[in-house]
Amino acid sequence: MASDNLLTEVTSHYDESSQSGKLLRKSRESPFMVAGIGGALCGIVYAIFKFKNRGDLKPSLFLIHTRVAAQGAVASALTLGVGYTLLRDYVFAPKQKKNENAT
Repeated sequence: MASDNLLTEVTSHYDESSQSGKLLRKSRESPFMVAGIGGALCGIVYAIFKFKNRGDLKPSLFLIHTRVAAQGAVASALTLGVGYTLLRDYVFAPKQKKNENAT
């Protein structure tokens, strides 16, 4: 609960029309998107360091592999987010609603 108040206080300082305000609002609505962006950035940084030691691999092919890995990180994070939301809303929520109706 205290973290929600802190998050609300922090978000109130940002204008919703600014880029940082939009990113902060979006991260509050769907935290798995931020995890996907973080995974993609980690993959890109790793690829930058590996670029020097790519061996006989052509640069264009190396960049294609990097792009696929970054897209895979984002897609995986979003898939986990959708799965979590489905479980929360449709698997665990009906049990809670039945308990609320019984009391």
